[in-house]
Amino acid sequence: MHVLVDDDFGRLTVRRVRPWHRVLARGLAARLDRDLADGARPEASAVLAARAMVLTSMGYRRGLAASLGRILVAAVSPETRPRLLAASRSAGAARQPHVPLRRDRIARSAAELAGLAGCLAEQGPVPARGVAMVSHLLADGGGPLYRADSRDELDAVIERAAQALIS
Repeated sequence: MHVLVDDDFGRLTVRRVRPWHRVLARGLAARLDRDLADGARPEASAVLAARAMVLTSMGYRRGLAASLGRILVAAVSPETRPRLLAASRSAGAARQPHVPLRRDRIARSAAELAGLAGCLAEQGPVPARGVAMVSHLLADGGGPLYRADSRDELDAVIERAAQALIS
């Protein structure tokens, strides 16, 4: 597999993606997604290019779209927490993790989130930046999907991601 990467003179050159580039891209995925979402060019390094290739693949994009769909369904479902079976209620039994959603925000932005999922699932190329923004939105536990005191507004994040996907 080959990618375009900036050389020392600022020109794009074809470079082979090595196995360690893929390993680094997987291990540093959260940081690379933030960098790409903030506007880093995939051509800046082979590792960024390798991550951008994963992000823009149809399988990854469909997975993100499905995650958005699950969040939309969970936001309108009655709020339920996982219950322990009677046999497992003994002392020290661990509860299943529960991630609280900001259902009110998600419900207000349902149409926009559904549109974002649709953009991700469409055939054809999309910029890595937009996909990275959606990935970061879903993974950021301190973000507007999950925290009331998030400094970001959900509608603004969705709008920026949608714009980045069609640019």
